[in-house]
This record gives sequence, structure tokens and C-alpha cells, in this order.
Amino acid sequence: MKTLFYILLPLAALAAALAGCNSTGCTDNQNSVPYAGFYSMSTKEKVVIDSLAISGEGAPNDSLLVSPSEKVSSVYLPLRAGESATTFIIKYMQKHLAQAGVQDRVTFYYESMPYFASEECGAMYHYRITRVAHTFQILDSVGISDSLVTNVERMTIGLYFRIAEPDPDEPDPDKPGPDEPSGPDQPDPDEPGPVDPGTDPDLPTDVPQEGDGNV
Repeated sequence: MKTLFYILLPLAALAAALAGCNSTGCTDNQNSVPYAGFYSMSTKEKVVIDSLAISGEGAPNDSLLVSPSEKVSSVYLPLRAGESATTFIIKYMQKHLAQAGVQDRVTFYYESMPYFASEECGAMYHYRITRVAHTFQILDSVGISDSLVTNVERMTIGLYFRIAEPDPDEPDPDKPGPDEPSGPDQPDPDEPGPVDPGTDPDLPTDVPQEGDGNV
């Protein structure tokens, strides 16, 4: 009987381990990654931007977090657990900006905190952002609504860009005056477009306001 008990004990342990691996009890994201949204500095509204190339400093050239071919309104910014700071490079790939090599750099300084979630989820890192530094080419400011980064997916960082917004009091130079004939306008192919290639004012504006939680 003792022999049978010793045989069943390791089998029960193995079954428990397999059940833990296949358990659906861990439903949250198992990585703590800051989630940042894009906002217009002038309107504080969320915007969709294309022609951006965003990468982590020191990452391979093909390891882009955002590709220039994408239209995006947010980005995940993974931090390096073994470091106390991580820098991200934002390259503006619109033709006239790319030719001038315009880019911004954002550096997050933080503390890494080991965290044991549960038997199902295992261990992970949480982060406490202590300071943010950045350049000011097109990026105006960085807002943080909560400096604690956990595995709960939520947008707590706002990247505020200086985006060309139409002035309602400024006459439209492309609109014909009262003494000018109207007709279809032909775009000048050599004329550079606006800094921001497109915005979507209908996107939600529920996180984080500029300047909130700056550390």
C-alpha cells in the first residue's frame, strides 16, 4: 500500500502542475508595460498620427514599436527590468521632416519592483516611474496620470504633440474670394503637408490630461 501511495503522489503533483499551466485563472496581461496615448497639445484631444517610427534606444533597427506605414493613436512602451531608465526614439517620417532628420527622445526613469501575482500568473515586474525627460522638436510635453505601472492594461501616459490646427478666424487661402472664380484646386506636389498627417477628433479623451501626474 505504501508503494501505491508513493506512485500516486508524484502523479497527483504532475496533474496539479499541468492544471496550473493550463489554468484560465490568470486572465490579466502577464507583462507590466506602460501604455501611452497621442494627444494634440492645443486641443487636448486624442489624435491619430501616421508616418511615425517609434523604437527603443539600442533595439535592432527592425524592432519598431510603431511602423511609419501605420496610423496609430497609442503605443506600448516596454521598460527594461534590468535598467533604471529606458529611452524611446520618435522619428517623424513625413517627407519634409524626415529629410531634416527631425526626431524626439523620451526617457523614463523608474524603479523595478518584483511582484508575485499568483501561482497561475507567476512572477513579474511592476515599475514606479520617478521622472521623465524629453526633447521638444514636435513633442511638447508628457503627462502621467499614475506613476505605478502594473500588468493591468490602462492608459496612464499622454504624449502631447504640437499639431497644426486650423485657425477659425484666419481666412482660408485656398477658398476663392468674392471676385475670384471658383473651381477645383490642384494640389502642389512639391508643397509639404502639415506636421500631423491626420487627426480623428471623435476618439475618446478619457486619459491623461497634459501635465497631470508629471514626476
